[in-house]
Amino acid sequence: MSAAGAGGVAALHSAPHLLPIATPPLREGAVAVRADGTIAAVGPRAELRAAYPSLPERRWEGTLLPGLVNAHTHLQYTDLAEVGAREHDGFEAWCAAFDARYPQADPDGWGDAARRGLELSLRAGVTCFGDVVTDDAARDVLRDAGVAGIAFLETLGDDDAGWAAGGRDRYLARLDAAGANVAGAGGGLAAGGAGAASACFGVSPHAPYSVDGAVLADLGRIARDCGLRLHVHLAESQLEHELVEAGSGRLAQLVAEWGWSLALLDDPAGVSPARYLDARLALGPDCHVAHGVALDADDRALLRERGCAVALCLRSNRTIGVEEPPLAAYLRERSPLCVGTDSLASAPSLDLLGELPPLRALAREQGYRDGDLDARLLHAATAGGAAALGLAHRLGGPGTGAGARSIPGVGVLASGARADLAHLAVRPLEGESPEHAVVTRGVSACTATVVAGAVHTWG
Repeated sequence: MSAAGAGGVAALHSAPHLLPIATPPLREGAVAVRADGTIAAVGPRAELRAAYPSLPERRWEGTLLPGLVNAHTHLQYTDLAEVGAREHDGFEAWCAAFDARYPQADPDGWGDAARRGLELSLRAGVTCFGDVVTDDAARDVLRDAGVAGIAFLETLGDDDAGWAAGGRDRYLARLDAAGANVAGAGGGLAAGGAGAASACFGVSPHAPYSVDGAVLADLGRIARDCGLRLHVHLAESQLEHELVEAGSGRLAQLVAEWGWSLALLDDPAGVSPARYLDARLALGPDCHVAHGVALDADDRALLRERGCAVALCLRSNRTIGVEEPPLAAYLRERSPLCVGTDSLASAPSLDLLGELPPLRALAREQGYRDGDLDARLLHAATAGGAAALGLAHRLGGPGTGAGARSIPGVGVLASGARADLAHLAVRPLEGESPEHAVVTRGVSACTATVVAGAVHTWG
């Protein structure tokens, strides 16, 4: 048993199957939760009941696991679900459908749409988000709800001239309005209480093909000066390669039609989007990318060397009609992975567990035969996402000594972590691992979500 003392412990949650993620699965496991919304102990139910004999027990039938981490989404597009409800014939067709619908939305309604997306996500056991915010009406939704995650303020279509002429000042004003402290203060986790993993803000240049090179470099400096994390769409389709490497192809034509005067159109980089992005933004462990569909072995090695995780959004890729990610290669090469739904404008639901069955099937189709597949996918949907967002549970920080206190993170069930849990009405069959049961049958199975110790039941 891993315990953190009896003081302030308020509740005990137990289930026939417990998936801590950080440690092996437990039969008849339990989680003791403090009044401040952090985990006091994780271990066998009998041991925790003996350690806390007067503690009220919330008994769940099925499987308990950490709250899920949606590492790439756009909650503000929840009301654009008709765009994502059908499959498209490629990136251009999807862009046309999205661009036709986007202007019809109420500019003041993005926050309400994002709140509806948040509610749908919580009902699916998602408790932490990497949410890309294009319109600032949706900016504070995560923070106001008290959930963990990062709201990444997105910018796109910025060329070097426009950035220098006022675009930079407008973006800094957005960060300042969010309270991101553009004077240069650090962000990330603070020690103490469940609020240590609560939502903060980050910087999101949309993609290598939609923001000029000097703007990318400046956004990287801004993020690091402010102690903020970075998140970028990368290699969502092969079209991106054609534009970045050669300044050609249909995406290059679309960018020109959209009125973006980007230098790549006249002066292509001659290298892959990943290498172009790294040369300007300086990829690192403080940045994760979305999609990573069209990345070759050299590109994948570059991301691994930089400690840059990839958020897989397979259902979105299929809805849009682009290529599929090299998942088996990612797994064999031990690339850091996380999972995202993208938005309802390009995916059928915000149920993160809905991503796992098609990812599992794709890995097998691509030749991945190792027996750890279910555990790897579940890790990507929990601890992997937390790590990609800089919200992983850890003890102390750089340079801290043996007496360092735990900094509450998410994505695992462990002493000191934030008490975010999901209960699934799923039990493994005879001879089946609990990871396999969750990966293959977890869709729509969430009956309760615990957010910083507060229980929300869905019936």
